[in-house]
Amino acid sequence: MTEHWQSRPEAGGWFAIWLIRFIGLHFGRPFARLFLYPITLYFYFRRGPERRAARDYFRRLQGRPGTPWQVMRLIHAFASTILDRVFLLARGLDGFEVSMRGVEALRSRLDTGSGVLLLGAHVGSFEVLRALAARQPQHKLKLVMDKAKTPALTALLEALAPELADSVLDTARGGPDIVLALSEAAREGAMITLLGDRGRAHEAMRMVPFFGEDAPFPAAPWLIASALGVPVVLCLGMYRGGSRYDLVFEPLAERVVLPREQRGAALDAYVGHYAARLEHHLREAPYNWFNFYDFWHSLPEPGAIRLPRVALAASQRAR
Repeated sequence: MTEHWQSRPEAGGWFAIWLIRFIGLHFGRPFARLFLYPITLYFYFRRGPERRAARDYFRRLQGRPGTPWQVMRLIHAFASTILDRVFLLARGLDGFEVSMRGVEALRSRLDTGSGVLLLGAHVGSFEVLRALAARQPQHKLKLVMDKAKTPALTALLEALAPELADSVLDTARGGPDIVLALSEAAREGAMITLLGDRGRAHEAMRMVPFFGEDAPFPAAPWLIASALGVPVVLCLGMYRGGSRYDLVFEPLAERVVLPREQRGAALDAYVGHYAARLEHHLREAPYNWFNFYDFWHSLPEPGAIRLPRVALAASQRAR
């Protein structure tokens, strides 16, 4: 249960992911959703570590391990959001019901022209935001992600919406390169998106309370926000079942300030607030937690912790 998330194989593989794309686009979403039931059963019985991680998540959420029904319902929700990516990128929001909360607060910050860091998580679907942003080209969207972790899914998404490929900044690029690209995006008033719940191997982490126990969260997003000098807004695309999503925007910090002498304490305060809001939204919609590994105990080996390249470059730039 202590295996790091980066060591887990991509769910499905090339054939399964492209097969569901073909079925979805040629036979429609209602027919394609019928395949989610055997897919759910397959992953429930074949992926033991993910099944145990889901049971543990429900134990922290409700005080007792998740039942088989709860675990399968969580897997089904995850599979549903993966399928919906096909339609969100290929056809936009047509056929979906998307409500939004906090969008006025986001717009007020974008109107200043300084850019905004949207901090998400492996919760619900981030693709809803990309589909929404495509309808509002006046505000550019830049997504920082690790394309090498899910090569089949990344190739599928780029095939469906090749125009969105330019909006992705791959973390495989050198840290200084990404920081310069992010700085340019901030000057252009873009929405810069990061996922703030997973750290890469050997990355600097902060331990903060999350569902009753300290859990590791990466420091990198906050170092980047400090370097860019932009507001940080929580962004979650909560899946509500069927074709319904709830896109939530919630201010986390107007500006991230990390004093040299109290940097650790300041990071803990920012990360702790982010973790608390994640927990709040997951208690409202628990079948949106898509970290299928031992989130609480997946840490780098002692003595090997270091800042990732992008965060190190950002931290040096902020000094």
